Amino acid sequence: MKIRVVFALTEPITQKQDWPHIHFDANPVMEATMNALTAGCPDIEFVRSLACDPNWDAGQKPGQEIADADAGSDIDGYIVVQINCWNSSVYPLVATGKPILFSDFLFGGSGGFLVYTAHHLHVQAENFAHISSGDLSNLVAAAKCLPLARTGGNKAFVDAVTKVRQDIVAGLNIDMTCLDDPCDTLAIPDLLEELQTTKMLEFERGWADVIPQTKETLGIEIIRRPFAELNETWEKADKDQAQEVVNRWRRTAAEILDVSDETLEKSARMYLAMKTCLQKHGASGITVNCLGGFYGKHIFAYPCLGFHELLNEGLVGACECDTLSTLTMVAMTTMTKGRPGYISDPVMDVSTKQIIYAHCVAANKAFGPKGVANPYTIMTHSEDRRGASLRSTLPLGYMTTTLEIHPGKKEILFHRAKTVANSTQDRACRTKIAAVPVGDFEKLFTEWDQWGWHRVTYYGDLKEPVFALADAIGFKVVEEA
Repeated sequence: MKIRVVFALTEPITQKQDWPHIHFDANPVMEATMNALTAGCPDIEFVRSLACDPNWDAGQKPGQEIADADAGSDIDGYIVVQINCWNSSVYPLVATGKPILFSDFLFGGSGGFLVYTAHHLHVQAENFAHISSGDLSNLVAAAKCLPLARTGGNKAFVDAVTKVRQDIVAGLNIDMTCLDDPCDTLAIPDLLEELQTTKMLEFERGWADVIPQTKETLGIEIIRRPFAELNETWEKADKDQAQEVVNRWRRTAAEILDVSDETLEKSARMYLAMKTCLQKHGASGITVNCLGGFYGKHIFAYPCLGFHELLNEGLVGACECDTLSTLTMVAMTTMTKGRPGYISDPVMDVSTKQIIYAHCVAANKAFGPKGVANPYTIMTHSEDRRGASLRSTLPLGYMTTTLEIHPGKKEILFHRAKTVANSTQDRACRTKIAAVPVGDFEKLFTEWDQWGWHRVTYYGDLKEPVFALADAIGFKVVEEA
């Protein structure tokens, strides 16, 4: 067989803020991948190609150009390796009808990989197979299935790759016993009563326009405010108070890496500004379009450290103006009497049966404001190596509950997982807590195109109260594992 290996990326050396991070050199990754495939599959001829989209505006064009050039050629199929997140070249290659093996470069292409994989699973693309692993030998094992497309058709190839994934996961013997963590939750009638007077702020427009549905179903009022209000409050924030916050960070952080005094002071003022806005509007949660605001020069400090502080206080600070995740956190932090939610961009690794929840901010009091604090390190925001964010070294051995509440769909997405490791891999976001899911690992690949990439994780086994909440408000629970 002759297989084209297509690396879907922005550029070989990333020049923009993106996963894995700005200035990441993908050349060694591509070389290692080609060497592993060539050594492991001697009966297959591999041809390397790049599908580049440096400005994130080419859409499927790079993949379409490769598909068009290969029309009528002796190329028998494709391995598409997702190096950066949002290069969608895999779509036109799947449309060729030739066998496709789609692979994630973990902590690099994971967002696109999960969303594009879920889409092709939902449309039941008969020539599409996938592998997401930190171990290149797993990619090689999946690639060895490609010749089956010649002898048994695409279905034989896809079924064989599915079995490769399932056998890897089945071969892992993981103790799912968890440490004791009694979580005191509000009774559902009390929760719903409290949410009737609860407010959250979004600066500016959020990811989902569900303001009336959220008020109708949960009682939470969403107040949309302009960047100007937050920026003006930031400019007026007391610098002496900000310095006190900075001094506390210096005392309590395990390390502060590559973050200037000026950046810390700006971050502390952003924390004070967000808290002032919460008090002004009588709200308990805030979400900010941090990336759009910062790059558009509407705000001049990342809110990551401020979110961290608010979460530790039993309030809600939520990333990227993700309305669904924020309202989920407002509801669940109220339910759990102050436990913080953790928004993440998950990564899946079949070699370890782990889902790794990654983001550049997290609380370091996972069990609530009065709970034990875990270590944290202040660092730059990972994608662009600017501003200030943090890595929280979260507790291991505990059951967690991950979910999203969608008032528009009247559904709650849900899974549980045991925390097993903190990754310090210098790719993707700073905080990376790895967990082993309860249930069907294969099923976890299926909902990303329907719900997006973000998830919200809480410490505690919250299955019973989450299902009770769904029953009370007439929502369906979608168990993604």
